[in-house]
Amino acid sequence: MRVLVVEDERLLADALTRGLTREGFAVDSAADGVDGLHQARETPYDAIVCDVMLPALDGLEIVRRLRADGIWTPVLMLTAKDADADVTAALDLGADDYLAKPFSFAVLVSRLRALLRRGAPERPTVLAAGDLTLDPATRHCCRGGDVMSLTPREFALLEFLMRRADEVVPKAEIVEHVWDAHFDGDPNIVEVYVGYLRRKIDAPFRRSAIETVRGAGYRLRADGG
Repeated sequence: MRVLVVEDERLLADALTRGLTREGFAVDSAADGVDGLHQARETPYDAIVCDVMLPALDGLEIVRRLRADGIWTPVLMLTAKDADADVTAALDLGADDYLAKPFSFAVLVSRLRALLRRGAPERPTVLAAGDLTLDPATRHCCRGGDVMSLTPREFALLEFLMRRADEVVPKAEIVEHVWDAHFDGDPNIVEVYVGYLRRKIDAPFRRSAIETVRGAGYRLRADGG
């Protein structure tokens, strides 16, 4: 599997290149955004690891331009700790996952392999599950043409479930992606927000899009319930 690492911190870039090579990846690297974008456009990589803060062209713009070009190579973004705005922007633009610095190399490899297993199918700008639609860019959510008002956390939860439609998503994974990897509150907060969503996107329409899979997590039906 061939991976592109776009990272301007020399020590980190070298460490990632050496580590990923030992894990069996073929690794190319770029030290700035312009070179990274050029390589990503010219070479059919299996995945890209890209920092947000880069000289010449930042990582968010790289993702935006790749997706605009119809290049759907899975992208794992590296962000500054607690940079929620960067994470939100990256996912809205079409990034597939993120890690906050500092991170565990073992976790990075695990996330990277998960992206590679999923591959690079084209992802529409507007997510849909039956007549339930969600537009991450405009923050609009509709069911059968009726616009629904969601809080930012409700929107984030629904978006995460819709991006994983028909998959059973564990509660711990939801907490990590929708709240924070370092969230130390009550994990039952997920159940609370699932309840909020059901009252808005399901109950008024007599649907059951969000299913509870006992002992495993939650699943959003791709047919919208």
